Amino acid sequence: MTSLWTRRFFLAAASALPMAVTLGPARADTKVVRVGYQKYGTFLLLKARGNLEKKLEPLGFSVTWTEFPGGPQLLEALNVGALDFGITGEAPPIFAQAAGAPLVYVGNEPAAPLSEAILVPKDSPLKSVGELKGKKVGLNKGSNVHYLLVKALEKAGLAYADVEPVFLPPSDARAAFEHGDIDAWAIWDPFQAAAEVAIEARQLTNGEGIVSNRQFYLGEKGFTEANPAAVDAILAAINEIDVWAKDNVEQAANELAPAVGIPAPVLKLALGRQAWNVQPITAETVAAQQQIADTFHKLGLIPKPIKIADALRPGAAL
Repeated sequence: MTSLWTRRFFLAAASALPMAVTLGPARADTKVVRVGYQKYGTFLLLKARGNLEKKLEPLGFSVTWTEFPGGPQLLEALNVGALDFGITGEAPPIFAQAAGAPLVYVGNEPAAPLSEAILVPKDSPLKSVGELKGKKVGLNKGSNVHYLLVKALEKAGLAYADVEPVFLPPSDARAAFEHGDIDAWAIWDPFQAAAEVAIEARQLTNGEGIVSNRQFYLGEKGFTEANPAAVDAILAAINEIDVWAKDNVEQAANELAPAVGIPAPVLKLALGRQAWNVQPITAETVAAQQQIADTFHKLGLIPKPIKIADALRPGAAL
């Protein structure tokens, strides 16, 4: 039986889904890879350059792209059969797996702890994470920064219950941050870089020494098992873009700026903090994800314990 928690999790994610995905039918029997992306990063470059289409065409696949405001919404689309492949941070697949989504980890980017932070306004009296006790902290529920907040508070000697989480998507959180409706904001790049440059937001901390902050590539289980060659081709296309972007950060920033709506110099700052090169899922990565899952279960953020190993690609060598 579906739990109340599970229904709430997916209803919350679905409320922010693009209309076409929310109302779209389940996968038809056609050779189309439906890719979900967020408004930043490797997939946006991949989409603009057409590299993925070139890789998949010899295999008889075409590609459709759908943009999402965050990882939880992307994985809800995967859960309801409207998506085959996507990218999120560490936390969304844990929440989604706990809620029964048929996801499979197929690869990840290296750790990028500088690409997320807890910010305060430039004139805030707060100088450390330890001073957040009793304060309102804005964040996107179920996103990578959810774990950053938990671990940063723990490092400062505070419990998660010592702060008041205010769950907001990035655009709403930025407005609340500027209006003083929240005291701090846990956020990732490029929104982090944009706030630091445009309104001189200060970091109480970033993820360095606290969390890894990896990006994961995830496939829908049925699609992944039925189309291993397509999955390999997708990963190869991603890695080609990664290798190029790592050595051409300024050009990548210039290409992304019009689509993201953030000035190229801000994106250059964000891209400079990003990690590159697709890696296979390793035993170390699984252990790190398991630690996050166990932490969330202990805090009651997910309703049951899960095993990350249950969501690995068939044949994954650990």
